[in-house]
Amino acid sequence: MFAGFMFALRQGGVPVSITEYLAFLGAMQAGVANYSLDDFYYLGRSTLVKDERHLDRFDRVFGEFFKGLEPPEGDLMRELPEEWLRKMAEKLLTEEEKKQIEALGGWEKLMETLRQRLAEQKGRHQGGSKWIGTAGTSPFGAHGYNPEGIRIGQDESRHRRAVKVWDKREFKDLDDNVEIGTRNIKIALRRLRRFARQGEPTELDMPDTIRSTANNAGMLDLKLVPERHNKVKVLLFLDIGGSMDEHVRVCEELFSAARGEFKHLEYFYFHNCVYERVWKNNRRRQETQISTLELLRTYGADYKAIFVGDASMSPYEILMQGGSVEHWNDEPGNVWLHRLISHYRRSAWLNPTPEESWGYTQSIGIIRQQMENRMFPLTLNGLDEMTKELSR
Repeated sequence: MFAGFMFALRQGGVPVSITEYLAFLGAMQAGVANYSLDDFYYLGRSTLVKDERHLDRFDRVFGEFFKGLEPPEGDLMRELPEEWLRKMAEKLLTEEEKKQIEALGGWEKLMETLRQRLAEQKGRHQGGSKWIGTAGTSPFGAHGYNPEGIRIGQDESRHRRAVKVWDKREFKDLDDNVEIGTRNIKIALRRLRRFARQGEPTELDMPDTIRSTANNAGMLDLKLVPERHNKVKVLLFLDIGGSMDEHVRVCEELFSAARGEFKHLEYFYFHNCVYERVWKNNRRRQETQISTLELLRTYGADYKAIFVGDASMSPYEILMQGGSVEHWNDEPGNVWLHRLISHYRRSAWLNPTPEESWGYTQSIGIIRQQMENRMFPLTLNGLDEMTKELSR
């Protein structure tokens, strides 16, 4: 059986050699994975796969080759992990069943219905279509499905259909020390640079020194000029958390490159859309929040504003009072975004989502229109186009 598995792996594109195969057989003979399917899987993956690029291929072949295996019965059965039991409670729906579930009919109706449920409900509920609970089709709760609802008590998104999240969100700062892949980004950002000589004269001006020395009958006459500095000022607004978790790596590369290129760089975090406050530190964001109005008063219109985010959210988060998934915002997100781009006329939005997918998300279209079409993909070509736009 194991020889057949090795040949299946090779046919599936995993370059297993006889050396890896013998190591795998030796571990099996030593009893490393006697009665555990999970242990057998991880043993095979660690001994038979040499390159992480082949892990997905291994998983596909393993699933097809051993799909008939079942765990042993009796005393050898392990206790089911708590996480497995939780997932068993999640209700799985077919595409036809999902289409039959109707949204409540808009933001106001959704919030009004939630108020009624909170007033009426007395206990925990599971598997239904009305009450706040789990594993059902109700618009309110966790681990179920509804095309337009409020997520309550669930650690992460599953279907990305929630229009509001009733949970405390914990975010992590981007690492500005990431260097892999930043070199090309730095080169692209250099289009924004504008140099000027500022400060005390400390740098030797060779042409003027030669000219002055010659005019002084050969007596050395040193001429100094101030050092050249990049005078461009940049405000970087970084969307963090939620669907942006998929794009952390490329955002860290951009962040690291920008920190290295611009002396006058200020950065702030936001979630999904900019509202009345932004912050500097995700772990201490309650203490480090900054009023957006204060930001507008502090940083002049000579700054260039760059927003980085996938712009993928419920349209209510942009257009409605109270639409934020985290708090009750007195003014819609598009009002605050308009204030920022009206003040910082040299502004643009970088989107890590592939450009060919933008047309499938309504909120991307809204943000793009708000930015007066100054939305660019977070690619080297997109960065090049953005810097051309901001340098005009």
